[in-house]
Amino acid sequence: MEVGTIISQSSTQNFLFAITGNVKKGNYVKVETQEGELIGFVTEIVRDNKYFSRPEFVREAENFGFNLEEQFPASSWEYLIGEVKILGVLKDGEEERVNLAPSPGSKVFLADEETLKKFFGFDENGLEIGKIKLHDLNVKLNTTRLFKKHLAVLGISGSGKSHLVNVLIEELLRKENSPAIIIIDPHGEYTNFSQDPKFSFKTKVFDGKEIRFATQDITSFGFSELIPDMSSAQRRDLSSILKKLKEGKKSFTIEDVIKEVKNSEFDKKLKNALISWLSELDSLNLFSNVNFPTINELARVNGLSVIDLSNIVNLKEKQIIVARIGRILFEERRRGNIPPFIFIVEEAHQFAPHKEESLAISKGIIEQIAREGRKFFASLVLVSQRPVRLSTTALSQCNTQIILRITNPLDIQHVEESSEGITKEVAQMISSLKVGEAFIVGEAVNSPVLIKVRNRSVEGKKDKSMEEAIKDFVEESKAKKEYIDCLLYTS
Repeated sequence: MEVGTIISQSSTQNFLFAITGNVKKGNYVKVETQEGELIGFVTEIVRDNKYFSRPEFVREAENFGFNLEEQFPASSWEYLIGEVKILGVLKDGEEERVNLAPSPGSKVFLADEETLKKFFGFDENGLEIGKIKLHDLNVKLNTTRLFKKHLAVLGISGSGKSHLVNVLIEELLRKENSPAIIIIDPHGEYTNFSQDPKFSFKTKVFDGKEIRFATQDITSFGFSELIPDMSSAQRRDLSSILKKLKEGKKSFTIEDVIKEVKNSEFDKKLKNALISWLSELDSLNLFSNVNFPTINELARVNGLSVIDLSNIVNLKEKQIIVARIGRILFEERRRGNIPPFIFIVEEAHQFAPHKEESLAISKGIIEQIAREGRKFFASLVLVSQRPVRLSTTALSQCNTQIILRITNPLDIQHVEESSEGITKEVAQMISSLKVGEAFIVGEAVNSPVLIKVRNRSVEGKKDKSMEEAIKDFVEESKAKKEYIDCLLYTS
């Protein structure tokens, strides 16, 4: 459908067109050029009228009591101008860079579905996560392109991040052979998969309070990850202790390690510090002589494992769980013992923070998976509401970013600097996105695309109103009081 004609000066980056058809801000348009079909995104629509273009003329007319609309055909001189950001050119089914500016006078058309599918590189058998806004075109992303080089999902609280991740998981689980999915769930937002008839048989939920790691499987390097202040000398001493225990026992606990350290002839100062650190780890009740869950329970083809940390308050405890699970997954995948996996980390800024919290226990393994995981199909998905607090190393390795609404200028700047695919126009529009709207940029698409995320089928937790929360609190308090009174009466 023809919607206008290019006017004035155009460049290889932008052009203006006089609107003659039905087109809106956010539409994709195309123009026939020497190089092929040029594709652009309507970034703004301006309404103008030559009768009202000179403020001094309007002021003088009003001072003399003239009504311009009655004296002149002002309304018939009103017109619309569309501003377009050029995205690329489609030639022989391939997206290419624009080298020649489109000619003024060229006709502008609304881009059709087939053209957009080819231009953005959508996959008919891919993951259907939503529609292109205003075009009613299903957005289907190729699984390998989306996940192999890692993904970041960014947006403020309430922008729809968890909703989007739910949709991605649904799409993956619907496939016959999908990677193992392991998600770090700090708020219990993904446990509903275990209650949905379509996905319950593919889902296992592991309560963070029940997770245990086998001490005998942790090397001295593994302990140094959990104890960042450990010196190389202490690591060497601990290595000899672990070697001795492994020679004498098939399994052992941290208590056994502490006992051996106490009985050793190590330097007293270094020994006391090591005992203190090991005792602190032991007090977290995360270590045993067995693993729960086992690696085969965690990483299953076409299976979802939810690590529910909603009952854990201690951030260090949560970071240790993420560090150990991430380390085990990566090492076992590197050895080929488990299937390709997708490791989703919600609230990623807590587990791989930027400079000010550089000693976060889980940061090292997250950055390592980000740097090396693509070689082994060990995929990482970082979900965060504060990109500026997220490790630049990890974020920069996420070659695809799905960006929902972000309002903090520092966060927008951080996202813009960490991704080559984010243009100035995209960065300017991020703060005005509505809930559920998102830009996809990077490896998964040939060019940045604005979408509306589809509805999910797995029912999420319902948000309570303030009144409902107060009512629930009062009822729970009343029930507790009645229970205590009953105990006191019977005793």
